[in-house]
Amino acid sequence: MSDFCYSRPMLNRIFRQAALMDRVMERVRVDPMAAARVDSGMAWYEARTKCIACRNERQCRDWVARPEADAYSQPPEFCHNAEFFRRCSKGIRN
Repeated sequence: MSDFCYSRPMLNRIFRQAALMDRVMERVRVDPMAAARVDSGMAWYEARTKCIACRNERQCRDWVARPEADAYSQPPEFCHNAEFFRRCSKGIRN
């Protein structure tokens, strides 16, 4: 019997969501090194976990796909990681 967590569809979702989170972080100018240091890495782990489980994937992809001129300087309100992203934005000290 196989474990659902290691099935190909689940692995694909994990990789897809991780890539989407990376794109959101880039769009809202999150410093990945700063993000990885918050709470000794636990905040990063929690943010990745929230993103993998998020049900707003389509809305998030639409937001990321907007032209740069229309991009928000802040993370979208529907994002469960919005506060974490604000904490880690370039130019903000944690």
